[in-house]
Amino acid sequence: MSKRPLRTAITLVTAAASLALSAGPAPAAGPAPAASPAPAADRPVDPKVLRDLVKAYLASVKYLDEKVALADGYVPRRCSSDPAGHGSMGYHYFNESRYGSLDPAKPSALLFEDGKDGKRRLAGVEWIVLDSDQNLKTSKDRPSMFGGQKFEGPMPGHYPGMPIHYDLHVWLWKQNPNGLFDRWNPRVKCPAAPAHTGKSDTPHTGKSGTAHTGKSGTAHTGSSGMTHTGSAGTAHTAH
Repeated sequence: MSKRPLRTAITLVTAAASLALSAGPAPAAGPAPAASPAPAADRPVDPKVLRDLVKAYLASVKYLDEKVALADGYVPRRCSSDPAGHGSMGYHYFNESRYGSLDPAKPSALLFEDGKDGKRRLAGVEWIVLDSDQNLKTSKDRPSMFGGQKFEGPMPGHYPGMPIHYDLHVWLWKQNPNGLFDRWNPRVKCPAAPAHTGKSDTPHTGKSGTAHTGKSGTAHTGSSGMTHTGSAGTAHTAH
């Protein structure tokens, strides 16, 4: 395990231990170490919430390697930042076969950021549930996870063909000072848009022959030897 995941695991396990103690004695078959760097809650933490966060954390460890995410059907989209300056979500990698999942071990999307070494680094995970009536004005079917944490939405799709949906972000791999479930993470950055960005938003390959689409409509190099685009061969904005 590299130093970064190890440091993250230690931090999360320490936070989980503190939360579990504050909540009182654990059951005989106590919960596994939880992935919860969120600020302390006002109420005792439910052991089931900790167990679900652990499931999500352990299930996403393999996606520290971007190539595994691609092989598992996660499709990369453009980097998304808040126009108001509250932070970014990074690059969304969507897996449409997992839309509707409320399983902590099966996230619908992965959130990546650009690392200093030029490689994509996992920052968080996301669950996506399609709105049953596809009406932005109603929200009777709003889902929740992790002890009643409600999904945001309903909202329009973030790329052509994506239906109206609800979503929930969980920053398991990049601490978010705004909270574990907050939409925007001020510690995640998207690349600045260069002056030559065109309307086509078509990625170009770098020295390695690999392209990842970014917010700027250009690409950064990776190691998979692939050009990661959307279903239409170009990249589209994620939220």
